[in-house]
Amino acid sequence: MAEQTIVGYEPFFDVRLLTFPEFGHAVPIYDDVAKLRETLAVEIPNQHIERYEAVCRQYGCWIQTATFLERIDSNTDVVFNTTVLVGPNGVECVYRKVNPWIPWEIHCSPHDLDPDGDHFPVADTAIGKIGAAICYDWLFPEVTRELAFKGAEVLCRLSAYMDPWGATPPMDWWTLFNRARAAENMCYVVASNQGAAMSQYPPFSWPGASMVVDFDGRILSQAEPGPGEKVVVAPIDIGALREERARRIGHDTVTHHRPQAYSYGSRPGLPPHSGPYTTENLRNRISGGERSKR
Repeated sequence: MAEQTIVGYEPFFDVRLLTFPEFGHAVPIYDDVAKLRETLAVEIPNQHIERYEAVCRQYGCWIQTATFLERIDSNTDVVFNTTVLVGPNGVECVYRKVNPWIPWEIHCSPHDLDPDGDHFPVADTAIGKIGAAICYDWLFPEVTRELAFKGAEVLCRLSAYMDPWGATPPMDWWTLFNRARAAENMCYVVASNQGAAMSQYPPFSWPGASMVVDFDGRILSQAEPGPGEKVVVAPIDIGALREERARRIGHDTVTHHRPQAYSYGSRPGLPPHSGPYTTENLRNRISGGERSKR
C-alpha cells in the first residue's frame, strides 16, 4: 500500500509521511497475556521493521507503523501496544501506548513499569517534528499536549476506533477529537483508523474514515466512513505552520498555558498497575481510581 501510494501520486507530489492503523500487525484476540505473548507478540526490531526501513530508504519517506503487540525479554509478564516511526536512516523512535483501553485491553502501559519516566518521544526529522499516540490516548488531552510542548508539529494517531463512538453521527468522536487536538495544540493531525465490518469482531465495527487535519482544525482530507481499505492523502505545509506559530499571539494555547492555575494534575488518579494483567485486576484498579475522584 505504501509503495503503490508513493508511486501513484508521484506525478502530482511527493508522499513523504505514511501512517497505518492500530492493530495492523496483530489483533489482540485473547484475554490472556501469556497467550498473546506466545501466539501474537513480537520483539522490536523485527523483520517487519526491516521491510519498513527498506521502503523508507528506497523512497525517502517516513512511516508511522501499524501497531505491534510487543514482548520484551526483561519482563515476561507483559505485552505492549507499540508503534515505530521509521525513516530512511532506520528507526526514529518507539511509542508504547500509555493509556490502554481498559478493562478490555490487557496491554501494559510503560507508565506501569516506570511511573516517572518519559514516555512521549518526538522525532526531529527532515520533514518536521513528529509525535504519535494510539487510539484511546487521544481522549486524554494531556497526551497530545505533552507532545506539543516537546515541539511536535505533526501528531500521528493510530487507531482501531469503533462505533458507536466512531466516525458517524450522532457521536462522531473520531472527527471531534482529531479536530480538537489539532486546534488546541496548533499541530497537523494524521489519523489512521481501522475499517472493518461488525461481522469480523462483534459487537464492534470499525468505520475507518482516516483523515488529515490542519493546525486550525480544518479537515484537509477524509475517507468516507465504511468497511474496507482506503488511502487518504493531503498536503502538510510545515513552513506555514512554523510561520503561524512565530507570528500568532492570539489563540496560542501553548504560549498562553497557565500550569500553576490548575491543581488536577497533582491529584490522585489511576495508579500504576501491580500484579498480573487480567480483566478482573483491571476492573478492581479502575474502581480504586473512581474513589480517588472524590
